[in-house]
Amino acid sequence: MKRKNTPTPHDAVFKQFLSYIDTARDFLEIHLPATLRAFRLMRYGISAMQRHLEQGHEKLPLVIPVLFYHGKIQPYPWSTNWLNCFDAPALAEEIYSNKFPLVDVTVIPDDEILTHKRVALLEMVQKHIRQRDMAELLQELVILLTYDYYTDEQLKSVLNYLLQVGDTADPEGFIRRLAEQSLRYEEVLMTIAQRLEHKARQEGRQEATLKIAHALLNSGIDRETVMKTTGLSQSELE
Repeated sequence: MKRKNTPTPHDAVFKQFLSYIDTARDFLEIHLPATLRAFRLMRYGISAMQRHLEQGHEKLPLVIPVLFYHGKIQPYPWSTNWLNCFDAPALAEEIYSNKFPLVDVTVIPDDEILTHKRVALLEMVQKHIRQRDMAELLQELVILLTYDYYTDEQLKSVLNYLLQVGDTADPEGFIRRLAEQSLRYEEVLMTIAQRLEHKARQEGRQEATLKIAHALLNSGIDRETVMKTTGLSQSELE
């Protein structure tokens, strides 16, 4: 099951306020120095674009930032090029005036991914996450785990992703085979395999109980008696 990308409470309340252009303008005027006014204008423009998309439009609107100035210093003393707000304007121009860098793992050969050290496991799993059976990826994962690049938490995270999003006929068996060939991470992998086994047993018992309950209902026994006998709830019987 895919997990929803839920913002933290901090992010949610911050977004709720700064999604309004007037609020964002006040925030930036208070907290950004005058030398960053060009960035402030870009921020206003992007806020307007976001509001446009939230109204159901599929394309970005062209927002023209205009700074109206009537200050004491003449002429306007700061740059109106937002790229000059960076410590490295030339590098910023190279990055933001061209296509963004793209890492397309779908076209990188597996042999090359295997050489990518500490990001190889992440790239390999994401490249193949939609294939028919993740068990076909077993040998590549074994090779990557022999490098000892990954923390236990990183391994748990990527396997959780693999088991939730990927597809394999025998998740427990897949993890056990991986553990047998990955001594460094054997303990972590076996713990995951045991949890999967326990979950499978629970689901098996639940399924058996449901079959018995439905058989009792079909034989004419009232629902309340079946619920007391099997321990199932009203919603579980439906």
